Amino acid sequence: MDIKIRPGLLFDVGIIAEFQCKMAFETENMKLDPPTVDKGVSAVFDDPSKGKYWLAEVDGDVVGCLLTVPEWSDWRNGTVLWIHSVYVRPELRKHGVYRKLYSHLRNMVEESNDLRGLRLYVDKSNAKAQQVYEALGMSGEHYHLYEWLK
Repeated sequence: MDIKIRPGLLFDVGIIAEFQCKMAFETENMKLDPPTVDKGVSAVFDDPSKGKYWLAEVDGDVVGCLLTVPEWSDWRNGTVLWIHSVYVRPELRKHGVYRKLYSHLRNMVEESNDLRGLRLYVDKSNAKAQQVYEALGMSGEHYHLYEWLK
């Protein structure tokens, strides 16, 4: 299977928002409000400092996506990219789609003078995703995530 990775473009808002709604329902049994998600995805294209979407395509069809969000690290004097909003169509999971997205990002980091690394968070109960991330060489041993959300 030939998987191509490309930056998300404004005309991709619909498919990205659809994927986010599916991901939220699948992983957290949460039904998101599609117009709100559309606006949230569009906001990234309106203000690129918020992040950047990356899409995986097979035969011209979008089959997966993720969002990278930059975080300045004063300790490293560079930017760490947080991986958010990962979604791969169920029928194409275990076919290397996420691996290809991750490899693209990792290569960007390795070739950049500013980028220092990749981070993501995963729900503690999502064992399948944790196995995928660990198989790619990521470690969940360094930090615990704490949050407060309105």
